[in-house]
Amino acid sequence: MREALRLPEGHDSVRASRLAEFDGELGRRLPSLDRGEAVSPAEARVRLQRKSSERRKPRVKMPEHLREVGLNV
Repeated sequence: MREALRLPEGHDSVRASRLAEFDGELGRRLPSLDRGEAVSPAEARVRLQRKSSERRKPRVKMPEHLREVGLNV
């Protein structure tokens, strides 16, 4: 039962950490918007699509038999 209660606690702390990180990033970026500095929506979309495709790329693991002989693939 205790383990079941610890899982949400860990999730909550991760969520709080991410929210604090987001708030900090937002605080750094808002002044530039106030100065009229902005990124075009098309530019932002391209950047987000690129980042998304990078995250979705499968990570290739080197087969065990190649690691044993020291080959770098």
